Amino acid sequence: MVRYILGVILLLIVGVAPLATPVVGQSETDRVPALPFPADVDWLNVSGPLDWETLRGKVVVLDFWTYGCINCIHILPDLKRLEDEFPNTLVVIGVHSAKFENEKDSGNIRQILQRYEIAHPVVNDRDFRIWNAWGIRAWPTVMLIDPEGYVVGYHEGEGVYDVLQPVIADLVATYEAAGKIVRTPLPMAAAAAERPEGGLAFPGKVLADEAGGRLFIADSNHHRIVVAALDTYEVLAVIGEGVAGYADGRYDSARFNTPQGMALAADGRILYVADAGNHMLRAVDLVAETVTTVAGSGQQGRGQPPSGRAMSVALSSPWDVARVGDVLYVAMAGTHQLWRYDTVTGAIAVHSGSGREGLVDGLHADAALAQPSGITTDGTMLYFADSEASAIRMADTDPAGGVRTIIGTGLFDFGDRDGVGSAALLQHPLGVAYGDGLLYVADTYNNKIKQVDPVSGEVRTLAGEAPGGYRDGCAEDALFDEPGGLSYAAGRLYVADTNNHAIRVIDLATQTVSSVTFANPDVLLTRRAEADSAAPASGEEVVLALQTVAPGSGTLTLQIDLPEGYKINDLATSTVTWQADGAIVRIEQAGATQTITEAARTITTPVVFAAGETTLKAQAMIFYCEAVNETLCFVAQPEIVLPIRVQSGSALHDLMIAYAVEPPTPGWTG
Repeated sequence: MVRYILGVILLLIVGVAPLATPVVGQSETDRVPALPFPADVDWLNVSGPLDWETLRGKVVVLDFWTYGCINCIHILPDLKRLEDEFPNTLVVIGVHSAKFENEKDSGNIRQILQRYEIAHPVVNDRDFRIWNAWGIRAWPTVMLIDPEGYVVGYHEGEGVYDVLQPVIADLVATYEAAGKIVRTPLPMAAAAAERPEGGLAFPGKVLADEAGGRLFIADSNHHRIVVAALDTYEVLAVIGEGVAGYADGRYDSARFNTPQGMALAADGRILYVADAGNHMLRAVDLVAETVTTVAGSGQQGRGQPPSGRAMSVALSSPWDVARVGDVLYVAMAGTHQLWRYDTVTGAIAVHSGSGREGLVDGLHADAALAQPSGITTDGTMLYFADSEASAIRMADTDPAGGVRTIIGTGLFDFGDRDGVGSAALLQHPLGVAYGDGLLYVADTYNNKIKQVDPVSGEVRTLAGEAPGGYRDGCAEDALFDEPGGLSYAAGRLYVADTNNHAIRVIDLATQTVSSVTFANPDVLLTRRAEADSAAPASGEEVVLALQTVAPGSGTLTLQIDLPEGYKINDLATSTVTWQADGAIVRIEQAGATQTITEAARTITTPVVFAAGETTLKAQAMIFYCEAVNETLCFVAQPEIVLPIRVQSGSALHDLMIAYAVEPPTPGWTG
């Protein structure tokens, strides 16, 4: 009988005593059945309501989430990875239990499913009936259900893959052996239309460069930066291949992952980009037309971060940036902090926030922030949108200073009300811009643009109505749909109107709203067509010949070969992640992710093979440098695909994979 532990937290629910070791095959009297779904809730991404009879034969993960929560966003890649690893045996069901009023609307959830590329079923738990029935306490929480419809356990917080993967593999193997796995796919249905083929797709942020006459747009779901003329809106450049991934290089080959906020260097040559999905800061040389990485190790940071050389420090969802002098200040949404990056020395460190989520003023180290997602400056002070507290706050640039709140009273205090100080209410603002002594706020979930006096704390609506939509004209009649970014220049406010896939312009003198229409939109269409035919986002794909191996215990070994004169960069974290069907190839190492170092470039992990055919994948992130000129560094992202047949009679018990890194040709990185 198979026994397993689900993470640190393994309390069964609905009044059942905690169990340290839930067991597959327990008697009916010892097991807790999954609770039925309400009959009158909206289902998305699936052709009709689901029930536990329909789900019988599947391992099921219930993901309790709300779409503005950064921690909920962080576990989506883990869930996607599990879905890819256990196709047709695992079903993830998103239980969307909304924190904010705006998040309760099924239409808004459909937009977010498209934006986050969520393909699994989602149920709209707008009244918290499912949440309360299951006794959920926090976002995100995942519940694991076995193929017979009984509760296995739950996990709260991030780190979902490492917790769930070995348990799911055991469940699949055990129930497969008992003939109780059903591989028939569920009847799925698209949540929304495909992302726009041309133009923009969910632009998150915008930056107006008055001095240089340029408009920079984070075309977030096209994974690129669009540069247009500020007067004619002619597209001047497209930065990035337009495919989600990570690669430095020239404009047409560099890759971003849902880029967000941007800031310009003093001379206007370097554009800094918060590459949120890659957990990195990127630098675009607008003259040489190249992209490089200046901060971030390639891994998502968790826990209290260290300070140090920027390329060796893990970041967590940098959402916006603002520059004061030589320092770039970062709204680090994932750790509820502001960071500072010295563009001269390359040092990076926490600037404000203890890392606890909350709304607490005080000295930088003592203050509590709540998912800062927009940041701006008047050249002296920092102003930021603290989205989960529906707050606008300010921070001193002086490291000896602190944080103070202008608008906002608590994590669960939100609404739509103009007024002064604590009388005013916002709802999950994502963007803020400074201009002529005033702050302009993208009051995202109210679908409005608001004006805030940073001295008096007075808030008034400038444009937009609730509920949102799309309409130009007089500011008081204009409609927006979850605007996420703002930038001020020469009496105009530029708005990244995210769900309308548009950039809007508010003329503050005439109080009118118009939409940016590109003078040469064919450039964007052409680049999208090129991106759609590009290589897989994971980088180089290496497909090996079929290997036949004997059932039983064995090993997988990956050997990384570097050319003479190169070494693994030990200031960054190089990894290999194995993906396998747990029923045929069971990887013994928890999480299936291992670290590559210069001292250990050959990685071995124990496995157990069972009869059948499958495909093993090894996804590597390899940071390496010239051994002498250590500042010249590169990254390789191969996805190695190995077809495997497991059958008796084979003499092979161990699989060996060798991958030879080929550095880019000289000058490729600019």
